[in-house]
Amino acid sequence: MGKLRISLIASVILNLFLAGALVAGVISLRSGARMINAGSLRIAGAELPVAERRPFRIALRQTRRAMRPAFLEARAARREAARLLRQPTIDQAAAVVALDRARAADMAVRAAVERRAVAYAATLPPADRAKLADAMQRRADKARPATD
Repeated sequence: MGKLRISLIASVILNLFLAGALVAGVISLRSGARMINAGSLRIAGAELPVAERRPFRIALRQTRRAMRPAFLEARAARREAARLLRQPTIDQAAAVVALDRARAADMAVRAAVERRAVAYAATLPPADRAKLADAMQRRADKARPATD
């Protein structure tokens, strides 16, 4: 009887966890919360014809891989800023410099991906470029302004 009781309790706990995950997913979908804008070009590329969609995503992925050192620099700079903020006495100038480095590296990655997307789009027929542009415009129109 002991093993049966433990199995029953474990089953109830698992089912409660799964029900909670399901409810959270439904709430998330209904809240209208959007993904962050990272990857907006890749998402906009979903509007391209199937034959162009995969090569477009591959081109963006290759660019992100090539920019991995900049991505790692941004991560290291954010870690450095966090370390500085944990110090008993904050060196504000050093924390700002670290965050500036992170932002510059993030922008370098974004710029490289955007340049590659434009170069790829230039190879597309006008109708496909228009689809990509329309998808980008819709995402830009849906973006919420920052509010604090």
